[in-house]
Amino acid sequence: MSEKEVEKKVPEKKSAEKKAAEKKPGFFQRIKRSSKASLNELKKVHWPTRQELLTYTGVVLVSVAAVSAMIWIVDSLITALFGLLV
Repeated sequence: MSEKEVEKKVPEKKSAEKKAAEKKPGFFQRIKRSSKASLNELKKVHWPTRQELLTYTGVVLVSVAAVSAMIWIVDSLITALFGLLV
């Protein structure tokens, strides 16, 4: 065999070894890895203080009430317009 043929066979052998080494991990190993990754991400989260939480909650409640009132007004107007047509 020439040197080129030997060089061609070596990468094939390595790729077969890589495939054997890259076997899919077991079900419980994947769950464990996923859980660890999730916990690591939760450590990076900026958790709001109690005051920030109360402020954000208030903003959300006021926003929901305002949008609900606007939808109710528009719905009432459309209902009144259809009542005039019929």
